[in-house]
Amino acid sequence: MGDNEQMKKVDLVKDKANISRTTVDYMKIVEKENLRRVQELRKIRQRNVRTGLILGGGVLGIYLYTIFSVRQEKVLG
Repeated sequence: MGDNEQMKKVDLVKDKANISRTTVDYMKIVEKENLRRVQELRKIRQRNVRTGLILGGGVLGIYLYTIFSVRQEKVLG
């Protein structure tokens, strides 16, 4: 296939005569596996967001603590 070519979309109702039962069963297995993979990726994404927020909060806390500590020091002069 070339760069711009795509496979034809399969319509199970129209193309039922051309599709074997084995192919339909395989398509269902692939669909279930894709659904499981998407759910797993959503969980990973949620964990990554939580981790990022926790790390960002830690960095912000350290930054604010440092600014607060430096502001309290008296400079001789």
